[in-house]
Amino acid sequence: MINDLLSKLVDKSLTREELLQIVKQDPDLLPVVLNGISSSKAAIRYGCAKVLMDLSNERPEQLYPHMDFFVKLLDSRYRILTWNVMAIIANLTEVDTENVFDSIFDKYYRFIDDDYMVTVANVVGNSGKIALAKPYLVQKITRELLRVEKIHTSPHLTEECKMVIAEKAIKSFDTFFHLVQDKNLVLSFVRRQLASTRKTLRTEAEHFLKKWR
Repeated sequence: MINDLLSKLVDKSLTREELLQIVKQDPDLLPVVLNGISSSKAAIRYGCAKVLMDLSNERPEQLYPHMDFFVKLLDSRYRILTWNVMAIIANLTEVDTENVFDSIFDKYYRFIDDDYMVTVANVVGNSGKIALAKPYLVQKITRELLRVEKIHTSPHLTEECKMVIAEKAIKSFDTFFHLVQDKNLVLSFVRRQLASTRKTLRTEAEHFLKKWR
């Protein structure tokens, strides 16, 4: 049955959205989807990851018992899985009664120094949700996000990419700025983006400053 269900993702007789609804209706199938993450077939691997990401957003309490499983997947050799898991973990912070995320904070934010823009952008983009779920970590999260100006470039992370990441940082700051202690540090960071050559970054900075200064 397990192979039959997930194999339908390969031949596209079952969509990820349909699989999500099936798992929501029958939670006993959750282990099937979790096992699908290790499939050698990309359609199954990433299909299951997307289902779990959506489920973590809608029903984080259902996935929280598997938090350690997702933490281990941060080290996956598949970057797309890492990106999915970053979002899942961020969603689970809302119900993280055992403070698992606190123990992996450094591991999670170490990805800000990654060579790939999408990896860095995922950390930055998920930070607002984490900050709201764990306000006592806001100051640490703020320090990490302010580092995006100084991250190194690579073939997969250009100066233009850094501007995209800065834009995401401003959007994340906007969600929890009311909790930030040293607001001037953030405001200074945002003001510096007004000189950016990227129009959308300048616009985001302008909107932020009109709202918060």
